[in-house]
Amino acid sequence: MNAATTDPGRPRRRQTGMSYKFQRLREKLRRAIETGELTGKLPGERSLARRFHVNAKTLSKALTDLAAEGVLDRSIGRGTYVKGSAPASPAQSGKWLVLCNPDDESPCLTEHLRSSCPELQTALSAEPMRPSFLNQFTAVINQASDTPDPLLRDLLVRNMPVIAVNHEPKTYSMHAVMVDVALCVSRLGRDLLLAGHRRLCAVEPRGRATVCHTLRQAVARYTSDATVETCEPGEVAAMAEAGITALMCGSIHDARQARAALAARNIEVPRQISLVAVGCTCPVECSGYFVECDKIAESVVSLLHETPPRPVSLWLPGAWVDRGTLAPLGGGLNLEQTAGLRVSGVIV
Repeated sequence: MNAATTDPGRPRRRQTGMSYKFQRLREKLRRAIETGELTGKLPGERSLARRFHVNAKTLSKALTDLAAEGVLDRSIGRGTYVKGSAPASPAQSGKWLVLCNPDDESPCLTEHLRSSCPELQTALSAEPMRPSFLNQFTAVINQASDTPDPLLRDLLVRNMPVIAVNHEPKTYSMHAVMVDVALCVSRLGRDLLLAGHRRLCAVEPRGRATVCHTLRQAVARYTSDATVETCEPGEVAAMAEAGITALMCGSIHDARQARAALAARNIEVPRQISLVAVGCTCPVECSGYFVECDKIAESVVSLLHETPPRPVSLWLPGAWVDRGTLAPLGGGLNLEQTAGLRVSGVIV
């Protein structure tokens, strides 16, 4: 005899009614799909539940399992489709608009996006745009950090997918794809300290403080004998003359401006001062942590294809790129302070 039936102290294992109904319903649905009884978009769950004489909970469990197997495609707002029969989303199949700044620092990002949408069109975010102009687009990719709020509000009221790129949305909630500036700056701060730098400067436009705040946190974490100043890109020469030994920029555009200001005063990089930055590769002219433009474009396209029902923010970590603009000064952190650190930026 089975030990489970003779041992009165051992709990019996039995299959629940819900599990049995779910398994049988799942196979019924599978057969209906294979025979062509169910094709394209499936009826609503209430209708299917009545059709197969089950409750909504059992039906939902069966559909979820078939979706996990790849038999069905399910998404909030669009319904449930037999795999491969779901129509392309409007954003995926339509025409996209890219909003840019006049001094756009990542034109190659636009070209990567154009490979997914040949009809992609660009416009300056500050230009006035008539409703008739916006009506032709199915999605907007906002690369400009200073896009007027009325324009963003108008786009969102139209239920048009809007994705902010390389800047965090301020007034309105929307999808965003961004370089993880905080993570990259923290790694660069550690690298500069390991290279012996103790007088650092965060370079970013007036009104922004992400680089400065994160750099100060990194310094406080690793040492007590370093200082962090802050300035705008055009002020870096004065900071170099005041004894700053390393400049950290929050974007490629800021790094270009900083290097031009240093060159105008005949200050050499990296012999007299080190210059590093974070951002996207377009192209990279100084050492730092960067995200490749094609990776950013892939993330943007993925969000447009999936059209999540709620705003999603994707933070992309950068990879170290050496352009020879970071030089050691000596007097780096001692062995006790560098435990768990590497100059490459990898925690071990």
